[in-house]
Amino acid sequence: MNVLNFDFTSQPIADIKKEVICGVVGSGNLEVLVSPLADSDNGNSSKFIIDTSVTGFDHIWEAVLQDFSSRYAVGGLEFKVNDMGATPAVVSLRLSQAINILEEESHG
Repeated sequence: MNVLNFDFTSQPIADIKKEVICGVVGSGNLEVLVSPLADSDNGNSSKFIIDTSVTGFDHIWEAVLQDFSSRYAVGGLEFKVNDMGATPAVVSLRLSQAINILEEESHG
């Protein structure tokens, strides 16, 4: 397994206190776990920890995560991703789904 760590600057998300899980760990798919950052003083920072079965695609992960962090207000969140060879489109989809679930639960 290959573990990648990325930090990005992003707009802060509204006050989120719960955790969310989205997706499944399986061939060609991934699981996303989202939680508030332990360091709540840095609301403009987002952290991504990627546990992947695939090596050599660090630059692709960085590009997909940078794009995601630019499109969504994810400052103050930590994303743990358990990947089993998902394509960049699936990565973007699962991350977006996790944010949508988080926002729905915080407003519901």
